[in-house]
Amino acid sequence: MTGTRTADAGAGLAARAVPPVRRQGVELGLLVLAVGLVLLGYVAVGLTREDRVPPDALRNLAGLAGLALLAHLVVRLRAPYADPLPLPIGVLLNGIGLVLIYRLDLQTPGDRAAPAQLVWSMTGFALFLAVVALLPDYRLLQRLAYVAMVAALVLMIVPIFFPAVNGARIWLRFGDFSLQPGEFAKVLLAVFFASYLAANREALRHTGRRLLWTRLPSARVIGPVLTVWLLSVGVLVLERDLGTSLLFFGLFVVLLYVATGRTGWIAAGLVLASLGAWAVGTLEPHVHQRVEDWLHPFASIDAGEGPGQLAQSLFAFAAGGFTGTGLGAGHSILIGFATKSDFILATAGEELGLAGLTALFLLYALLVARGFRTGLELPDTFGRLLATGLASIVALQVFVIAGGVTGLIPLTGMAMPFLAQGGSSVVTNWVIVALLLLMSDRAARLGDVPSLPGATAWAGDARDGSGA
Repeated sequence: MTGTRTADAGAGLAARAVPPVRRQGVELGLLVLAVGLVLLGYVAVGLTREDRVPPDALRNLAGLAGLALLAHLVVRLRAPYADPLPLPIGVLLNGIGLVLIYRLDLQTPGDRAAPAQLVWSMTGFALFLAVVALLPDYRLLQRLAYVAMVAALVLMIVPIFFPAVNGARIWLRFGDFSLQPGEFAKVLLAVFFASYLAANREALRHTGRRLLWTRLPSARVIGPVLTVWLLSVGVLVLERDLGTSLLFFGLFVVLLYVATGRTGWIAAGLVLASLGAWAVGTLEPHVHQRVEDWLHPFASIDAGEGPGQLAQSLFAFAAGGFTGTGLGAGHSILIGFATKSDFILATAGEELGLAGLTALFLLYALLVARGFRTGLELPDTFGRLLATGLASIVALQVFVIAGGVTGLIPLTGMAMPFLAQGGSSVVTNWVIVALLLLMSDRAARLGDVPSLPGATAWAGDARDGSGA
């Protein structure tokens, strides 16, 4: 029966396959639009804050345009059939982030973050080019799964031996240089989870004991990946990095669901996440204070102590209205020390308004959707899981940060992808974009796949001979 299905799927695939299409013009046009929008934002900030066009506007335009053109050429040479949307989206979001940080720097001349963020952005860009140019096939990463797992755990453990910053031990600091290793660990763990679950998908689906409406995998099969996940989350809890803990938990549950197709894992994940959040929020003082701030954001005002960070963030969103106050004309700097990092979205909400904020969320949604689409189109199980995992990292991070600064969920310390101050984050996100582009190129070269999940798996096995 399985052989018949495979043969039928292969025949259907051959009938539906279409020649791959090169979309260089689409990507180049969108890159021109992205660079133009970033330049307009930069000029708008200068006119609003200093009544003049920034003197280095043309130089910055030339630099950004040159980097974008270089990336376009490398992508089209190494991955000519890659999705044309992720690169322009990354350029636009990264550029908007630099504009917002530069705008806030004008009100904090003693604490300028834009120059360092620009250096990190160029580093991320260079790593993006290196991945696209030098990685011949993303499937090579599957062979390095256990190396990636060990490296991820080491990166998460090292910050324990460094001093805490704002209540969390997630930074490596050497003088003025700082690094957040957990940002790199999330990509490495995505590689490990995708590789292990791809190799053991059938065992996860068809072995173990049945409990109520679902079947629990045997300890021998689920044990290794569950151990790695528990170790990573446990280390992050010790470091008080609850945002990244939540991200890893969500990533693990999503990939487990995609690998097995069992909705019971989603339900179990929600229950465990709720219990864990309640326990940590009750027992851990640092997290408990954040929960209290979330439940009572205006308590400090009632006590005569002035608005706290979350209250100032909500005021910023309210002041922005639908169209915003205009770039450079807001007062989100009142939020305090985390304005350029955790609360960068409040500046966007105040100065770009609900319309601009919606546009930003649509850009993130489009990037995530293209990642999911790439995962559906790839023939191999590892590729499907890795693309889904990378897209889920972006989606979960946006949800956690946006939910925190708008008061939807308790605030956790994470960086808005591409937008917020944080060198480790922007570098990691450019790596994610590079991997998605390489995977979308392979998916396009292999043509269309049937839309049904089961047929997708059979077609993938038929095309490249890789079993699940």
